[in-house]
Amino acid sequence: MNKLDAFISLADIFNEHGYSLYLVGGSVRDYLLFNDLFDLDVVTDATPEEVKSFFTGEATYTFEKYGAVTIHHEGYRFDMTTLRKEEAYDDSRHPSKIIFVKNLKDDVYRRDFTLNALYMDKSLKVYDYVNGLEDLQNKVLKMIGNPYIRLKEDPLRILRAIRFSITYDFKIDDILSQAIKDSVSLLDNLNKDKIKEEIRKMKKSKEELIPIFDEFNIHYLLEL
Repeated sequence: MNKLDAFISLADIFNEHGYSLYLVGGSVRDYLLFNDLFDLDVVTDATPEEVKSFFTGEATYTFEKYGAVTIHHEGYRFDMTTLRKEEAYDDSRHPSKIIFVKNLKDDVYRRDFTLNALYMDKSLKVYDYVNGLEDLQNKVLKMIGNPYIRLKEDPLRILRAIRFSITYDFKIDDILSQAIKDSVSLLDNLNKDKIKEEIRKMKKSKEELIPIFDEFNIHYLLEL
């Protein structure tokens, strides 16, 4: 059984108990770009407590208060999150409060980039509320909402934007690009190990990254 079939099988279990399950974010993006599915990120309208009531397979509930559950099904790992809204980010990384919700439209605006805000059900129907499909087709990276606010919520999004641009050869939207240039000082609030990890994910040599980082005046990060 491949990853997509495993997702469909897991979605059937949720449907049988009155709940929905969707692939989301990078999983949908990679599927639409005809790339192999690396991560299996899913969302559901079931809370962790509700999942416990019917799912009998292997699952880890360590972060259930945040709506996060890790499920192992048909030999694959699924990182599952309950649909939710998020309130202010007090520590530049995590929301101060989450509220579980029941529909995709309420969940979508907590996500970062439009290409990461696509949902797909088991029939492979894609749900797009932020023109993510159009941006994917045009190879443009755009932030959902005001980029200055969204970058302040989580400054790691600065490096994530650069990484996605490099990985998928996408142009960073002019508005987002300017917001990144104006917000680079926010990176000082991040743990250095988080920064290093994000740079490693770019899978480029230091020499290749220098001109890209120079554009945003963050070349100093390559010395961390």
